[in-house]
Amino acid sequence: MTRYFTRSHEFLYGRRDFVKSAECAFACPSFTRDNDEEEEISNCEVSCYNCLYRRWTAASFRCMKDMI
Repeated sequence: MTRYFTRSHEFLYGRRDFVKSAECAFACPSFTRDNDEEEEISNCEVSCYNCLYRRWTAASFRCMKDMI
């Protein structure tokens, strides 16, 4: 998973790389789909952009799965 995130857990590919976001989510054993459909931005259900553990930043998002 480190190939997708910085040391501070920020996604390296920003807010619009839907392919990398889905690829990362499929590889993640902790992926949990967000239960608020209004917050989902990807058409692919299994995507970090639709994950319960993502928190948006100005440029991307942070993965909080190890911090919650």
